[in-house]
Parts: sequence; C-alpha cells; structure tokens
Amino acid sequence: MRKDLLEILACPMCKAPLELTSEEEQGQEVVKGYLTCTGCGERYPIEDSIPNLLPPHMRQSLP
Repeated sequence: MRKDLLEILACPMCKAPLELTSEEEQGQEVVKGYLTCTGCGERYPIEDSIPNLLPPHMRQSLP
C-alpha cells in the first residue's frame, strides 16, 4: 500500500481516519503492517501491499 493513500482511506465501519503501523516497507510502499481506526479501534491488516478493509466478520482466515 502506498503511504500517500492513507489520506483518502477511512474506516469502513465508522468512517473515522485510519492510522498506519508499518512492519515491512519497500521504498514508499508498505508491504506488511496494519491500519488502526482512530474512532472504533478496529485493526485492518496489510499483507503483500494490500490493505484488507473488509469488516471483521467478512474477513476470510487462511486454513
């Protein structure tokens, strides 16, 4: 995920801004980390540079 996208993203649950925590980066790209909602506190994972902004009950866990 490009860091500059954070400016236009919002929590899908409550529409509050998101905060970025990066665990692995390549240049301006966040490869692994998570987004945390500043309103409701929900966390959204970033894996392989793709943020998963699905509501918690719709996320698919890996077997």
